[in-house]
Amino acid sequence: MRAVLRGILVSGCVLASVVACDEDEGSSFIEAPEKDSTCLGLYGSPNERTGLDEAVCFPAIEGDEIWEPRAWDDDGFAELLSWTLDEPIEVIADNPYAETPDLEPNPNAVCAVMPTGENTYRLETFEGADPREAIDAALDAGGIVTHGGACGACSSLADLEVYARVPDQTQPVRDCGIQNLGAPIEDVDQCIQDAVGFSPPCARIWAYNTVNDGEVCRDICLNSVLILMEPYNNEDGSLNSCLQCDEDFSGGVFKTIAGRTRRNSGLASAICRPCETVWRIEHNYE
Repeated sequence: MRAVLRGILVSGCVLASVVACDEDEGSSFIEAPEKDSTCLGLYGSPNERTGLDEAVCFPAIEGDEIWEPRAWDDDGFAELLSWTLDEPIEVIADNPYAETPDLEPNPNAVCAVMPTGENTYRLETFEGADPREAIDAALDAGGIVTHGGACGACSSLADLEVYARVPDQTQPVRDCGIQNLGAPIEDVDQCIQDAVGFSPPCARIWAYNTVNDGEVCRDICLNSVLILMEPYNNEDGSLNSCLQCDEDFSGGVFKTIAGRTRRNSGLASAICRPCETVWRIEHNYE
């Protein structure tokens, strides 16, 4: 039945690819987006806010090949938290939306965990002429690819643990933005740390993203979320108007500064995404 419904949704997936496609893999098996263009359906882990169910949105990529992400449990979360980053990531001091509003992530880069000792590591960005070349460079150097795109504020394994453990970060982050309208960025930042668990560097870029959305998407999001109470995804798989505004006006800067996203880490979230936009990463760090 699920396969039949996925077939019905193909036209919707094509539309979603147009309006919501972006780079959203790391060890024995790593693939960049669009490796398997035959995949159908949407990738995600729907909840009551999604607007779609597991008949059309599910945590697997199925086409000529079948890929399923790592199944996370308490042991997996503990494994990630057992690692120590040698060089802590700095918290950005200035608003990147004001300083560098045209930032876009490098599609031909990957971020790799480089073990430096027993459960210690550093992060390193590898680039290439295409994603596959970047992946191979990271593996040849002894790295474990943790996500597509260059390393950034959310690239640590501690933040990966949060991304994997909390599949719906949209609602708590949005709540922090609403509760702290007009407040200093530090207040929004601290609310996000408390509500979700991100590290300070990661929470800061989420906070700046939230503030930027409040400035450029406020009317759209008030109508979409508070008045219409739109689900994350429309019936055709595209994003609701608020999330699409975020993609259009905040996405490039956020993805560049944060580094890690759910899509480029291969993690299923409550927002369903076209399967061909998801990096396939195993996340084996043992």
